[in-house]
Amino acid sequence: MIFLALGIILAINFGILACWTYFLVFISWSISKSPKLEWTARYRIKSKPKVSIIVPARNEEETILNCLQSLLSQDYDNYEVIAIDDSSTDKTPSIISELSEKNHRLIAVKAPSRPEDWIGKNWACFQGYQKSSGEILLFTDADTVHKTDSLSSAVNTMIHGELDALTLVPKLICYDIVTKFTLPVLSIFLHSRYSPLRVNNPKNKIGYFFGSFYLISKTNYEKIGTHEKVRQELVEDGALGRRVKEQKMKLRLVRGENYVQALWARDPSSLWHALRRIIIPLHLQKKKSAMMVTAFIFFILLEPFLILPFTLLYFGDFLLDGLLLTIILVTIFLLLTCSVVQSHFGLLQKSIYGLGFVLGCTVITLCFLISAFNSKGNKVVKWRDRSYFIDTKQHPFHL
Repeated sequence: MIFLALGIILAINFGILACWTYFLVFISWSISKSPKLEWTARYRIKSKPKVSIIVPARNEEETILNCLQSLLSQDYDNYEVIAIDDSSTDKTPSIISELSEKNHRLIAVKAPSRPEDWIGKNWACFQGYQKSSGEILLFTDADTVHKTDSLSSAVNTMIHGELDALTLVPKLICYDIVTKFTLPVLSIFLHSRYSPLRVNNPKNKIGYFFGSFYLISKTNYEKIGTHEKVRQELVEDGALGRRVKEQKMKLRLVRGENYVQALWARDPSSLWHALRRIIIPLHLQKKKSAMMVTAFIFFILLEPFLILPFTLLYFGDFLLDGLLLTIILVTIFLLLTCSVVQSHFGLLQKSIYGLGFVLGCTVITLCFLISAFNSKGNKVVKWRDRSYFIDTKQHPFHL
């Protein structure tokens, strides 16, 4: 029985080793081959269609001014900025209003009362669309900062490439140490799933938008149903990206870290709820798949660390135990390498944050496990100072 158990553990850890080998090879390949906005910014087009930049904002008094000032400083000469106050309780509305009085490009909009079956941000984006007059829509977040030529480079790329939609990978900014240690590990999975190499492949069904920057023509936005079609989605940008691919439209995801930076989780609490925002709907929609994903996350992130002490203490069969120990140590080394590579080359942050991969693995695994066990009870997800209750049909309601 001991040899059988050891054999099973050996097989599991060999599988985990194979997974991390794949992750390291794939993200290294993807990072090196993913297109960058700089490569196509050299193209200059004669036509300059009007762009409506839509910025939903809720309680963003600390970030909204820098965001709007960066958008109002674009070198593209045919655009408008529509800032929508989404029932803010801080100084966000007054900041938008004061700035709009000084700059004719900025249109201040106060979103009307939100219907019960709409997520707040989706409703605000929809209000911005209804006020827009541009041929192309740019959706971005209120906690982003844009370089002066980000819009012109993106529009040039979109038109020259005859694209239906374009989205940029921003430089993600975070301040607390827990988030900085967790983000490299989390982004390994996100990068593997939503790599530009997958999203840009017309034969691949995977579509995705980064909410901090995505361009789409108004005509195509209407064809995919606008935000009304995804009004109940907590991860609405991903849902819109999927709809673009489902409609067989030409979508391009490019790295734009040198053009746009976006604030990710603002503190450990925001990080936790950002993870739950992704996980809980998955458990309620496809419970069996979600449980398999949770088990997968547990094994590839924590199991090597949990089994390592027992492997060091137990030496029943030297050959098998030595092989198991070698596999575990190589797996941990690969996990560390992946985290460092993703931190330095994928996220463009200091490599040292990749060294905190043990903390990152623990946070992600605990969030998956707790969300799995609470999926029948606590279905509340907090996002942007609101709480949403999610029922089994993926209908979130404001509490």
